[in-house]
Amino acid sequence: MSAAVSGPSPSQPSPSRPARRTRDAARTRAEILKVATREFARLGYAGARVDEIAARIQTTKRMIYYYFGSKEGLFTAVLEEAYAVIRRKEQQLDVEHSDPVAAIRRLAELTFDHHEAHPDFIRLVGIENTHQAEHLAASETLGSLNSPAITVIERILEAGRAEGVFTADVDALDLHAMISSFCFFRVANRYTFRAIFGRDLTDPARHEHYRTMLGDMVIAYLTSGDRPAA
Repeated sequence: MSAAVSGPSPSQPSPSRPARRTRDAARTRAEILKVATREFARLGYAGARVDEIAARIQTTKRMIYYYFGSKEGLFTAVLEEAYAVIRRKEQQLDVEHSDPVAAIRRLAELTFDHHEAHPDFIRLVGIENTHQAEHLAASETLGSLNSPAITVIERILEAGRAEGVFTADVDALDLHAMISSFCFFRVANRYTFRAIFGRDLTDPARHEHYRTMLGDMVIAYLTSGDRPAA
């Protein structure tokens, strides 16, 4: 007589079908976003094709629309995830237990490192600017997603002013623009800058030079005396 096949033991229950479906849906959505990010960054919004994205992950256009609604919805989701990556890293900074000078330098370095490691993010932001941020403006989450970035800077500035190390009255949004512009320019314009001036801004041999230069500029700006905030 054949032995009976035993089921999962009470101590090791098998995952429920709804739980498995949820995990599968999250995995599928993440895979679509990963491939779509590469395609939009490579070809732009107009050049990227949903059919090609579907083919690359062996799914269907209909499945992509099931998750994201439309090509516009897919591109907006790609932008949201691209911004979410750096926002999550910023939120992990321990600004409460760091001295303000070290904290603002670390924030600048984090942005520097992220932008260099994620050239697709730079391309996506550039593409969205050519579309006058119409997808960002339509997003229901990007406003709340990006607000904490300014809150982190505000907390560092407040601590620095309270301790007397930051003597300039600097607006947090201005400081965010200052840090972002240096980091963005260095990656976005690397080819034109090299063609014109013969220097690669992303040359690994100059990585620490530019990383330190950014932190020094930010700290010099914050410690250069009274400057009324706009």
